[in-house]
Amino acid sequence: MKTKYSLLFALLALFAITGCVKLKEDPKATLTPASYFQTQNDLDASVNAMYIQLARDGAWGFTSKETSYFGSDDLTTDPALNKADMRDFDKLSGNSANQSMLNQWQGPWAAVYQANNIIANYAKVNSTDALKSEAAGQCYFIRGLCYYYLVRTFGPLPLVLAPQSLDARPPRADVASVYAQIISDLQTAKKMLGSTPTQGRPTSYSASACLADVYLTMAGWPLNQTSNYALAAAEANVVMQAGAYNLNTPYDQVFTTNNCSESIFELEYSVVGNLPNRSFGSSNVPLDEVALNGNSGWDDVYPEINFFKNAPVCSRTDLTFYTTLKLRNADKVTFTLTPWDSPTTHARHPYYKKFRAGLNGDGVKETATQIIDMQPSTNKATIIIRYPQVLLDYAEATDMTGGGPTGAGYAAINMVRARAGETPLTPGLSQTAFRDAVVNERAYEFAGEFGMRWFDIVRLQLLPAVIAARNPVENAIPGGINVADKYLAPIPFTEMTLNPQWKQNAGY
Repeated sequence: MKTKYSLLFALLALFAITGCVKLKEDPKATLTPASYFQTQNDLDASVNAMYIQLARDGAWGFTSKETSYFGSDDLTTDPALNKADMRDFDKLSGNSANQSMLNQWQGPWAAVYQANNIIANYAKVNSTDALKSEAAGQCYFIRGLCYYYLVRTFGPLPLVLAPQSLDARPPRADVASVYAQIISDLQTAKKMLGSTPTQGRPTSYSASACLADVYLTMAGWPLNQTSNYALAAAEANVVMQAGAYNLNTPYDQVFTTNNCSESIFELEYSVVGNLPNRSFGSSNVPLDEVALNGNSGWDDVYPEINFFKNAPVCSRTDLTFYTTLKLRNADKVTFTLTPWDSPTTHARHPYYKKFRAGLNGDGVKETATQIIDMQPSTNKATIIIRYPQVLLDYAEATDMTGGGPTGAGYAAINMVRARAGETPLTPGLSQTAFRDAVVNERAYEFAGEFGMRWFDIVRLQLLPAVIAARNPVENAIPGGINVADKYLAPIPFTEMTLNPQWKQNAGY
């Protein structure tokens, strides 16, 4: 492993780029040169470097990857401390100069540029067609996935599909064109990728699962292409019928192990390989919790109070939320167990239990009464697509396609509810009531997970309802905010400066 990661990071240094559409540097020069693509090892190393660009800290390796999603009710942060970047978006007051938001922009673009370079050069590699096709399929998948996150976050985007010249200043394409490219990339990936699950790599089923979610999103705001519900159901059904994934992994173990039975695509991490995941461990621990090793929590992210209070009563809720803090006593050995809403706690909020441990306790190692060790860097993989997402996408899509819920749709959501410890959903619901039940189920199945709740809020235009349900103690949203302008994040200021022909998103 040491040799492998040394090679990967040597390559990363070679391939490094500092932005996407800044275009200060010629991607053909900053990425792997054409002369590098000689052997299958060259190609594999280039693909590995693409994943590193996306997984690294400064991209999707830290909570900054979801900065602009803090307008959601499943995410909030400290009212003070050094959390201004996330707090501003929690207050629906973020702006284009936000430094943490840059990671949401630059990380995916770095991966897109690397994917473009590989796609442009893979065919010349001296290897088998099957191996070359597998490598290129991964690049099409990652490019489609990155564009999917970018378009939902920032709206219209430049379509950069090949290595660009130094002086290129591509215009922002409309949202419909971006989605057309996402679909094209994922359909291409689906044809090129194999079907056998492989650690840290997408399969054809990963492409189908992502396509199902893409079609479901396109049926909502801003495109409102309701004919895509049927396409979403069909792609989700491909994955369901494959039998390659299941919900047999207990809910808490999904977040403490890697490559579990429901992981359809995940990003891998290695602390010793200098590729840590800092979205688990300290980032999700209260400031006032201190481990026996002296490390304390960072207080970066936790759920809003009313989101927690409205959670269903079930075993999943118990495994999701951390409600009793362990406050170390003056003797630095014993701890006092303290309810989350006690005046003696710093934030008076519950926290996320499922993001504490990391991989088998390499984040927070604790007993029922003590915190033994706490670390900010973990080896826990970030699961980008989980099987419950496919089941819930299918349930909603079949409901909205046929004018009401189907037996198969009920069966899909009830699989998720059964693993959560909930009773089956009430039969005979109307189309709207069933859809709302699925959306609520998704909110708590994926609570706190990388934009899942926020993207539902966006496509269904739920911000007014979310704001109305907000507890008064949360970070205050200033008066006069035009909520309709807050579903998209602003294009970063640096990108607007380098691309003066672009028009900034409304409200910024």
